[in-house]
Amino acid sequence: MLRHILGQAKKHPSLIPLFVFIGAGGGGAALYLLRLALFNPDVCWDRKNNPEPWNKLGPNDQYKFYSVNVDYSKLKKERPDF
Repeated sequence: MLRHILGQAKKHPSLIPLFVFIGAGGGGAALYLLRLALFNPDVCWDRKNNPEPWNKLGPNDQYKFYSVNVDYSKLKKERPDF
């Protein structure tokens, strides 16, 4: 398949940016899914040692990828301990 793509790129050089952007988009999507699978508190890989990882998050832990108007370092704890 890679040989076919390279052959098409040699025949039609105007397709090279298309291949680059589609490859970069697929790579970015794969990296984002990997980030969600490893660092999201809703995903639990180890049920024996940490069955509810979302309860161990502090109020100043940033788990969102991007937050516009929230400074997580200044938040206070407003919930009970479980």
